[in-house]
Amino acid sequence: MPIKIPDQLPALSILDNENIFVMSQRRASHQDIRPMQVAILNLMPNKIATEVQILRQLSNTPLQVNIEFIRIHSNESRHTPKAHLDNFYHLFDDIKHKQYDGLIITGAPLALLDYHQVTFWDKICEVFDWAEKNVTSTMFSCWAAHAALYHHYGINRHLRPQKLLGIYTHSPLDPNEPLTRGFDESFQVPHARFGYIDKTDYLKVPGLKILALSPDAGVYLAASETRRQVYLTGHPEYDASTLDEEYHRDLKAKKDSDIPFNYYPNDDTRNKPKSSWRSHGSLLFTNWLNYYVYQMTPYKLANNPVEALCASHADHKLNNISA
Repeated sequence: MPIKIPDQLPALSILDNENIFVMSQRRASHQDIRPMQVAILNLMPNKIATEVQILRQLSNTPLQVNIEFIRIHSNESRHTPKAHLDNFYHLFDDIKHKQYDGLIITGAPLALLDYHQVTFWDKICEVFDWAEKNVTSTMFSCWAAHAALYHHYGINRHLRPQKLLGIYTHSPLDPNEPLTRGFDESFQVPHARFGYIDKTDYLKVPGLKILALSPDAGVYLAASETRRQVYLTGHPEYDASTLDEEYHRDLKAKKDSDIPFNYYPNDDTRNKPKSSWRSHGSLLFTNWLNYYVYQMTPYKLANNPVEALCASHADHKLNNISA
């Protein structure tokens, strides 16, 4: 949360020039507070594990956040009990009349399929279009990031001959970018994917900004200039053991799978891996909730055109949270 100081205090302009987020007393007096409404469209097979990982990241904020889990269709999942889905998930068709402050769309193990071969492709495209009009800011993760970039901008991803699997070093590109505020000059992120999009393809899209990348893993984080879409290709939400579990699943299906890069101590799979990315992951989700959601969203969501309201709010709010 920002600190609140008097309008005329000299520190206000000094801190603003240093890109420290402060709130004037005048603005604070007109700011209403309410819980953030965040939906999570969980496309992962093991939904319970993914829920825990994402909620852990979202919980590290002073904001009150109300969560709703969404699924595309009512087909039963082999990896998640039907009772769990029935009790805790809404079908998209049952909530699409609503509006949300934030939406997270997870990845899915669909990298080797052409998008149009995905059984729910038409429905996920409907979700992408719905989010543009009904969600203040959407975070697309891994497969969902590539799928959304393809749907919105026609950028198609390429496939690696070998899965990118491991822990890679990244750098933020803009010291004044709110989403990466507080990041170290280099930070680590887990990746587990075949797909990739060239940096040059991102740069061809007007209004799309690369925020962090890796010399080995490529573009990690990008966002629209309105901050209403965030594209995340890695997995900062992963537990320390997640890549180990994925590696052993791959081994069962393909015996020559490479061990995850920079993951096991001394590259020995008998050694227990340790997390080196939790602080970055926590900060990323906290920054997204604060700067891209809370500071941008209209106070009243119900019956309001979110797209228009966000546009009108963005002009003056972006100036307040960016240098």
